[in-house]
Amino acid sequence: MKKAKKVKIILGLFYLLVVSSFLYFFLSKFTLEELTSYEFIKNNRDYFFELKESNLILLSIIFLSLTIFWVFMLGFGSPVGLMAGFIFGKWIGLFLVTLGCTIGATFLYAFGNYFLADLIKKKFLKKFKNLEVKIKKNEFTFFVLYRFVGGVPFPIANLLPAMFNVSLKSYFFGTLFGIIPSLFIIVSLGSGIEKIIKKNLVAPEISEIILSPDVYLPILGFVALIFISMIIKKLFYKD
Repeated sequence: MKKAKKVKIILGLFYLLVVSSFLYFFLSKFTLEELTSYEFIKNNRDYFFELKESNLILLSIIFLSLTIFWVFMLGFGSPVGLMAGFIFGKWIGLFLVTLGCTIGATFLYAFGNYFLADLIKKKFLKKFKNLEVKIKKNEFTFFVLYRFVGGVPFPIANLLPAMFNVSLKSYFFGTLFGIIPSLFIIVSLGSGIEKIIKKNLVAPEISEIILSPDVYLPILGFVALIFISMIIKKLFYKD
C-alpha cells in the first residue's frame, strides 16, 4: 500500500509538472486576448488545414502520439475529440482520436493494474461489487457496455477495471468499440465548428452557430445518447 501511495504521489506530481510546463510555455507565447479572439481561431484553422494538406501522415502521427500521452496522464477524451474533428474532419478525426484514447487508456490501465490495484479496490470495490459476476460472464460484452454507458469521469473509468483484473485484450477492444458513439458526436461537433469558421471571415452570431445543422445535430445526438445511456445504466448496474 505504501508503494502504491508513493507511485500515486509521483504520478500526480509529474502530471502537474507537465501540465504546468505546457501552460507556461503556451501562455508565454500568446495572450489571453489572442486566445479568445475569432481571428486567432480562424488563423490557426487555416494553419492546420495547410499543414494537413502538405503532410497529413506526419500531423496524424503527432496528434495520435499526443492523444496517447494526454490520456495516459489522466486527460479527458472530450478536448482531443473536438480537436480531432476541428483539424482532421469527421472520419479521419474519429479514427485517430478513438485509437489514441484506446491505446492511452490501455497503457494507463496496465500501469494502474500493476501499481494501484490494491488502492483502487480499497476505494471502489464495495460500491461496484455487484459488477464482478457480470464481468466474469463475458468480459468483452461487459466492457463495451461499461464504456458506452459512461457516467464516470474518463480518467477514473480507465482505472476502475483494475478492481476486477480485466484482461488487456477485453479492455482494449471493449474500449475501442465502446467509446466510438460518444466520440463520434464530439468529433462531429468539432468538425461542424471548423466548417462554420471556414465560411465566415468574421465571428458569426451565436444563433447562427447553434442553428447550423453541423452543430445542432451533434448536440441532439449527444442528448439522445445521454437518455439511451441512462436506460442502459439502470439495467447495467442493477443488482
